[in-house]
Amino acid sequence: TMSFFGFGQSAELELVLSDAESRRRVEHKTEEGKKEKYFLFYDGETVSGRVVLTLKNPNKRLEHQGIKVEFIGQIELYYDRGNHHEFVSLVKDLARPGEFTQSQTFDFEFTHVEKPYESYTGQNVKLRYFLRATVSRRLNDVVKEMDIVVHTLSTYPELNSSIKMEVGIEDCLHIEFEYNKSKYHLKDVIVGKIYFLLVRIKIKHMEIDIIKRETTGTGPNVYHENDTIAKYEIMDGAPVRGESIPIRLFLAGYELTPTMRDINKKFSVRYYLNLVLIDEEERRYFKQQEVVLWRKGDIVRKSMSHQAAIASQRFEGTSSHGEAKTPSQPAENNGRQ
Repeated sequence: TMSFFGFGQSAELELVLSDAESRRRVEHKTEEGKKEKYFLFYDGETVSGRVVLTLKNPNKRLEHQGIKVEFIGQIELYYDRGNHHEFVSLVKDLARPGEFTQSQTFDFEFTHVEKPYESYTGQNVKLRYFLRATVSRRLNDVVKEMDIVVHTLSTYPELNSSIKMEVGIEDCLHIEFEYNKSKYHLKDVIVGKIYFLLVRIKIKHMEIDIIKRETTGTGPNVYHENDTIAKYEIMDGAPVRGESIPIRLFLAGYELTPTMRDINKKFSVRYYLNLVLIDEEERRYFKQQEVVLWRKGDIVRKSMSHQAAIASQRFEGTSSHGEAKTPSQPAENNGRQ
């Protein structure tokens, strides 16, 4: 809202998505660490709606230098505030310079928009997508922004080998651990085993941590931020030689994102499983192993746009009505006469 020194026309802008009733909303962390709900979009989906301009003072005119709406994808590095790196920037002009004497509504559509990266709010970096409507004015513009959230879906990894590792301290400790896969979707279960081949130190505690490592910047300005997302206690007390301990770690309860590698040459987010042993003298032994996390397509909903439905079919192997396709069945009434 704007008005000048109590006189003249003041106006308010509102952005309304055309499928706001049916579009799914998801929780996403804000920079302040709060969780808020936003409309969810996928790569290739159309973003459309209307800009509503409401004049506050009837019978007074609003002069302007043009009205536009933009769709923007940008990365902001917190150590370089004010310097926004835009990787998507689309503009639609809605009105030429002129004046209004009454409230107006303008429709807009950005067709099949490329949204190459997942929305992300981290310790040192933020990747966001938003719509911005602007009424250009001589003194100050009227601006309204609306954030959306983008999820990137992945196909099932082709090769998903298990992880096997040995860790030891000569003549003191020798253990072997195994995780069933090296790539997990965000709702997956990590299944594993730990074998104790030699135990000559008194271990009192053992856990697996999931560590998220966010890397931002390049060259001398590289920042690494490690965040322990989960701690999972495997064992309390001393193991004996020949013992085998099973692991089942459910990922669904934790705040995880897909692994992100070198996003727009600005940042990366990687995940590690950290096996930690603590002996009776409080010495810590640990072994880290990187795992890849990815987002699996949801089951297709009727409200989903056509493009998103096609994307989901690639992962779920279903038709748009959720029935399995059997392409080998011959069509009826198709025999040659």
